[in-house]
Amino acid sequence: MSDLPRYEYEKLADTITADIASGTLPVGAALPAERAMVDIHGVSIGTVRRAVRELVARGLVAKLPSKGTYVIATPDTAQPPKA
Repeated sequence: MSDLPRYEYEKLADTITADIASGTLPVGAALPAERAMVDIHGVSIGTVRRAVRELVARGLVAKLPSKGTYVIATPDTAQPPKA
């Protein structure tokens, strides 16, 4: 792996991915609200939003307007969305 530093959003996305893989956040579970994740992880709202976009790109979560963000797949079954 590269020795380059990683962005905070990547670290947060990897942390949430690990929670999904371990079953802490099972398929169908809602992710905490963005403001709650700011407090939980000690990062900015922009970092949380970028991490969620990364998780959507990985095919792990789906955002439902006015409903929240939900786990839709595990890392081993994820299918990145088609462009």
